[in-house]
Amino acid sequence: MLELRPICENCATALPAASTEAMICSYECTFCRDCVDGVLENVCPNCGGGFVPRPIRPSHAWREGASLTSRPASATPKHRPVDPDAHAAFAEPIRVIPPHQR
Repeated sequence: MLELRPICENCATALPAASTEAMICSYECTFCRDCVDGVLENVCPNCGGGFVPRPIRPSHAWREGASLTSRPASATPKHRPVDPDAHAAFAEPIRVIPPHQR
């Protein structure tokens, strides 16, 4: 079950459960679209993977137990700002490889 983390790990921008700006890697590292495109260059600073839009959990229980009401988003922020220079060095050899081939 996705945690639906509440903020961008880099800039701490709010990313509520219904945000279309939330991006995640396969480990659920969560960043806003601006940081993924502008700072991270689609390279997760934690695992080296790429990002995809985070799914939006329904607010209405169309099926019993399958909604934000029964499975709320996480309220625990993970704020770990990225060092731009260190990330640039890390991402340099990776960013040219398509995410599905990393």
